[in-house]
Amino acid sequence: MVGHVEAAHEERQGLTGMERLSLRVSEMINHPIAQLQRWVTIARLDSDGDREWDEVLGILADTDELELSHNDDGSVTVRWEEPEKKGRPGVDEWEQDSQVATDPWASDSRSAPF
Repeated sequence: MVGHVEAAHEERQGLTGMERLSLRVSEMINHPIAQLQRWVTIARLDSDGDREWDEVLGILADTDELELSHNDDGSVTVRWEEPEKKGRPGVDEWEQDSQVATDPWASDSRSAPF
């Protein structure tokens, strides 16, 4: 078990500052709770360099689906809307199934449907 922890630590040390920050921000945005509430607050860590922080915020700001709010404490709150769904999930499938499904005995009462 210790070997796995050491390997993970070495792998993390091999990442650039930009890669670490991008990975952390991505994990925060994709977290199930953030996805349910459709917002997350990202705080800058002491290990985040100025250039990396500005670059990640620039990428987020350039993403049309995201809205950024800069907080007084230096953190940034990222918000997004729920993506539009085509049709009505569950209802459309049910309507299609009910249109396709017919009584197999109604078409020809002399033969079995199997």
